[in-house]
Amino acid sequence: MNSPAPNTSPLRLALCTTELAPGGAERCLVELATRLDRTRFEPVIYSLAPEPSGPRRSLVAQLRAAGLEVHFLGGRGFRSGPGVFLRLARLLKAQRAEVLQTFLFHANVVGRLAARVAGVPRVVCGLRVAERRANWHLRVDRWTTRLVDEYVCVSQAVRDYSIAHGRLVPERMIVIPNAVDLASFDQARVADLAALGVSANRRVVVYVGRLDPQKDLLGLLATAKSWLDRLGEYDLMLVGDGPQRPALEAKVRQMGLEERVHFTGWRDDVASVLRASRLLVLPSRWEGMPNVVLEAMAARLPVVATDVEGVRELLGPQAEAQTVARGDMQAFADKIVSVMSDSALAVRLGDENHARAERHFTLETMVSSYAALYARLAR
Repeated sequence: MNSPAPNTSPLRLALCTTELAPGGAERCLVELATRLDRTRFEPVIYSLAPEPSGPRRSLVAQLRAAGLEVHFLGGRGFRSGPGVFLRLARLLKAQRAEVLQTFLFHANVVGRLAARVAGVPRVVCGLRVAERRANWHLRVDRWTTRLVDEYVCVSQAVRDYSIAHGRLVPERMIVIPNAVDLASFDQARVADLAALGVSANRRVVVYVGRLDPQKDLLGLLATAKSWLDRLGEYDLMLVGDGPQRPALEAKVRQMGLEERVHFTGWRDDVASVLRASRLLVLPSRWEGMPNVVLEAMAARLPVVATDVEGVRELLGPQAEAQTVARGDMQAFADKIVSVMSDSALAVRLGDENHARAERHFTLETMVSSYAALYARLAR
């Protein structure tokens, strides 16, 4: 008697995130979904939030151009939570998802609960930050951890933090680092700084990210006059938006730095902006594995960052030359000056950053690691 033919149909994979406006986790999801082998995986994407509009819908357009099914559940805060949960459970059941992968805290929690109701056999949750702002996030994760088969941490530092402070089970936690599309940075045009408010012949030190207390931008501004005075040809450009923008703008006015510090707001051409800059600064109080550092590496930039979670793992042997202790903003200012005052050092660090990204943080490596995880769980 002949044995039955093996099941060769693609694995039904659900990918769920909190929202699909451009961000580090969201870009990771999109790169993963669009690059997985469709003969092996059949991904469907779920966003708890409404569909973004305007230029912030670029990731949605990318998913749809790849022919992927995308669902927006319309969540707009705590009160909409029960409805979002029920819609997600119904959709997962209709998909007959075999593995659910979630990204970010709200999707992690809602997703694992909906998966239990929908009968999804395997659940993977992403841990992307060492959560130092909201301890209750760690408690919720711990209380519901029995609903999770595997955690994917973006860095060893996040894994260590989640074990020590979240008391999660080490045996169910693996590390898959973020990745970057090097070709897209090599091919990006150089942004016109004049169009961003920077005077001709000026050079730019750039910050890219959310304008949020986590990033300690007020600390950066507190020493900005000292290092801008020492680097007379340089300006500081803050790219992004967020709740702290009014306070930051007020601080700049108070210090009389309106001609030297530029706010661009949110931009969808980060690769071009980085290519037009000379140095990336990231003064964060905590992180997970900051995508913007990886993007700066792809753009051949040197970096000055606080030594927070994931940064040292990204920069590798050159971390000592590009990091300072968390919260030491005078050392941060001195490091900016030392790197920007030595053009040969800045070029060497930028080249070595690019080479490290090319060796260790490619999209092909990231996607194959996730694919191997899903295949193992499905078996």
